[in-house]
Amino acid sequence: MIEYVSRKKSHRQTIHERKLPSTPMQRMNSSTTGSFNEVDDEHSPLVSGQSSPRTRLVWQMSQSNAYLIPDANDGNPARPRSSNRTLGTFAGVFCPVALSMFSTLLFLRAGFVVGQAGILEIMLQLVLAYFILMMTVLSICAISTNGAVEGGGAYYMISRALGPEFGGSIGFLFFVANILACGLYVTGFVEAVLDSFGPKGSMISDGGAYLPLDDKEWYKYLYSSVVLFFCLAICMIGGSMFAKTLIVIFMITVVCTLSVYISIFAKSERKLIQNPRIDMLDKRNESCANHTFYTGLSGTTFKDNFYEQYGRDYITHDKMDFATVFSILFSSVTGILNGANMSGELKDPSKAIPKGTLSAVTFTFGTYFILMVLVGASCDRCLLLNDYLFLQSINLWKPFILIGIFAATLSAALGNLIGASRILQALANDELFWFVLRPATKVTRGGNPYIAVLISWFLVQIVLLVGSLNAIAPAASVFFLLSYAAVNLACLALELASAPNFRPTFNIFTWHTCVLGMIGSMVMCFLVSPMYSSIAIIAMLLLVILLHFKSVPSEWGSISQALIFHQVRKYLLMLDPRKAHIKYWRPQILLMVAHPRQACHVKIGSLDKFDYDPVQTEYPQWMSLIDKLKVKAFAELTLANTVSEGLAHLIRLSGLGGMKPNTVCLGFYDDSKPVDSLVKCMRRKRRFFSSEEINSSNDVDMMFDNLPIRSERSHKHQSPSDYVKMIYDSLKLQKNVCICRHFNQLDKSIILKSTTEYYIDVWPLNLFRPYTASIFDDTCLFMLQLACILDMVPGWKSKTYLRVMLCTNNEGVAGKNVETKLDKVLKTFRIPSKNPADFLRPWRIIQRLIRR
Repeated sequence: MIEYVSRKKSHRQTIHERKLPSTPMQRMNSSTTGSFNEVDDEHSPLVSGQSSPRTRLVWQMSQSNAYLIPDANDGNPARPRSSNRTLGTFAGVFCPVALSMFSTLLFLRAGFVVGQAGILEIMLQLVLAYFILMMTVLSICAISTNGAVEGGGAYYMISRALGPEFGGSIGFLFFVANILACGLYVTGFVEAVLDSFGPKGSMISDGGAYLPLDDKEWYKYLYSSVVLFFCLAICMIGGSMFAKTLIVIFMITVVCTLSVYISIFAKSERKLIQNPRIDMLDKRNESCANHTFYTGLSGTTFKDNFYEQYGRDYITHDKMDFATVFSILFSSVTGILNGANMSGELKDPSKAIPKGTLSAVTFTFGTYFILMVLVGASCDRCLLLNDYLFLQSINLWKPFILIGIFAATLSAALGNLIGASRILQALANDELFWFVLRPATKVTRGGNPYIAVLISWFLVQIVLLVGSLNAIAPAASVFFLLSYAAVNLACLALELASAPNFRPTFNIFTWHTCVLGMIGSMVMCFLVSPMYSSIAIIAMLLLVILLHFKSVPSEWGSISQALIFHQVRKYLLMLDPRKAHIKYWRPQILLMVAHPRQACHVKIGSLDKFDYDPVQTEYPQWMSLIDKLKVKAFAELTLANTVSEGLAHLIRLSGLGGMKPNTVCLGFYDDSKPVDSLVKCMRRKRRFFSSEEINSSNDVDMMFDNLPIRSERSHKHQSPSDYVKMIYDSLKLQKNVCICRHFNQLDKSIILKSTTEYYIDVWPLNLFRPYTASIFDDTCLFMLQLACILDMVPGWKSKTYLRVMLCTNNEGVAGKNVETKLDKVLKTFRIPSKNPADFLRPWRIIQRLIRR
């Protein structure tokens, strides 16, 4: 049977057959390693074609800690972890995250933000920024410790938690964010080079040679391309070489940072700092127009720089305020996911990602806090506001700052380039965007996705055409912040859904931290750039819709199913059948079906005669048929000694709470020739905002190859007395009964496409009491209600009209009285109908129809 309900059908995920471990110990091992052992016993009920969906579901739940990613090369749904996982916590997570969070702020913008916002406000901004980052890091740690993590980093974690629609769209945005960030850091690197070695550069003496630069900035694009090619060469070698490079760069950055601390403590005398770009200075007062000072650690300087004094940027001449300074600060520390991007190369991602990310965030916060306090206490505000490279002038050795700038920006560019390639590879392996990304699945023998690296390099090369760090920064920050919001949303959804499989080993988080991180990310998203935020969110929603209508099959599981279950359970408990009212009654139909080409099926037999559940072996076939026909229904099967006994089981047990069926629908029992009505059937085709029915040939023979259609001479499955008993039992169980006949002759497409009028004829007649029944009888009202529901369907409402056929023995005055009474009833119940006077019918017509 199939139970029809008035509920929107949700997308069903396909359960694929796979070889399963044959012993509990093998299953436990494969759950730990994320790979499968070979199964020797192919006749095991777990791997045979006779295994039920519930058996496979139970096994999949036991394996749910081992996330699997399909291999696009061989189609095997379970790919063992690559032997190229060689990176530990320090090299694979701590260094990429720390260097990406240093990026352009550490040596280029630290003094500028202190000079604009003052020590007090910049400390508050720093705490606010790292509060948002820490909330997101807690969510990252929780998701990354909830089972094995494959390549793709944040995209992998989000997609496996939120499902393919949200995972694919957010993964694409995160890929774009890494591309933009790579272009941002390469541009920052080149700007630092030109500020040092270009015209009026800080490292160029009077009359010395310098790097050429034209007005159209083609030289700048050339330098950026050379730097990006250097990053490409390192990434093409692979993740190990990238990690080794990062260790060296990190140590260099630490040494250069320590040189700043030592220089501030070592140089205590007041010193005049000459700025070679004197013509660009902020001339708010006479002293800033002529000179700037380094004072050494001084209480007076600390007091002067303690409060804000917003002015204009001496390069862009834009007015600074709290929001713009915060965006500069925050856009420079959006690198907390760079360690997760390396998940495919990490030996133990579940341990490395939490430890490395938390350590890097703590380390960078301490570094920035100390640096900003020291800078604010030793440098005049005019110096901070008017010289991005002032640290060169106060350092014991100028090249230390230049080397630090190169190391921080170059490492950040490397991290984002390789992160983008890994995300692109993961998107391609998941085949969410059809064949478009298929080339990105190609890898070297060492597992390096060289095609994905080349695609990412090419896109960054296009971003470099923008040519300005300030123009790229807002867009990159917005895309990163959306990714952070998505990570918090994924963790929040898992926590609120109370998913049994969500058991992270990292438990220092609650739903409160997820909410704070998500809200903070979204607020900052619009604070940085409302325009880019709107564009990114619209793009994400369009991708969600596209992937939803693509109906991507996956074995990941979707958090939407867990949330739906959670909400449905809650509302089913609230749906008290004792509070039901006739005003809100609607039919919940139990349609008895043998299989798509016969009627009245309950599988006959006893469970004692089977080694397995024979009913569940047919369940996937029925679900496939429901998906093919796109009807709103649940499939329910049962095993009983007789059909009438099985019907009683289904009537009593189908549905939950207030959603139990109230109407039983049976086919008509006659001697007509069985017709295969599904050879050419009507199927609903989904549109964006509606649906339409189209003719479609369904592979019913492939779905039900073991259930051939009954021949005309073959014996029926039930006798007439059994059929009558089914009707009697249904009425005894207080259910409405509908008996359907000749529905295979109804072509709904003709009605929907026709320009002529069609009618829905309703005969308010109680066959159990034909001569004494009133038009107020429950049976008559039930038929009128069904007719009204049918007339409310959009396609039928515009093409059909209700006609109420009134039966009477007297066509005279008595008939007129009945007609008036019926008209009053129709108006009372607001049932639109043609004039009843035209449809009075004598009882002899009914008697003639019954004899047929």
